[in-house]
Amino acid sequence: MERIICIVIGYLFGLIQTSYIIGRTQGIDIRSRGSGNAGTTNALRTLGAKWGAITLLGDVGKCILAVLLTWLIFHKGYPDTVQLLKIWTAAGVILGHDFPFYMGFKGGKGFASMVGMAIAFCDWYVLLVCAIVFFCLFFTLHYVSLSSLSTSVTFLIGVIISGQMGKYLMPQAALIEMYLVIGALVLLTFIKHRSNIARLLKGEERKTFLKKH
Repeated sequence: MERIICIVIGYLFGLIQTSYIIGRTQGIDIRSRGSGNAGTTNALRTLGAKWGAITLLGDVGKCILAVLLTWLIFHKGYPDTVQLLKIWTAAGVILGHDFPFYMGFKGGKGFASMVGMAIAFCDWYVLLVCAIVFFCLFFTLHYVSLSSLSTSVTFLIGVIISGQMGKYLMPQAALIEMYLVIGALVLLTFIKHRSNIARLLKGEERKTFLKKH
């Protein structure tokens, strides 16, 4: 039952579609511009750096807040598995972000919310490695999609390594469940980025720069 509660909490937070809300304040539907994706990269390209940054903060922040709420509710009653419940909540946020019912289930791709999950998970060593992977790839190749996909895989690997080293103090069954949930989220990220992957393979993926070129 607690997992269902976590997913519901997460999904409700995930429905806060930052780029869509910002776009509406500017008189546009972000899904009708650029790539048609309701996420940070499209907001950056369509609305500019300021609104792109606000979108990023909003989509990261909603996952952090949802996970924090989960921790407040469950950390005393479920001390051995609260990390797992945090991941279930993050999964709900990503599902709400990717598939918001009031937008015809057409949302973003969920990577910013995965960043929020990584931050809220509070494994700072894994987070540091993920940040290094993302920024090294982004500032050398300038492909947000490739950087995002590589970082999501890095997070999964880092969590598995830390978990098997006993860092999370969780039963093995709960650890395996957590790996599977994160693995499913990584798979979903790849599915949502399938058009980007096709363009990367063809050498047609659009590069993103923080400054205009």
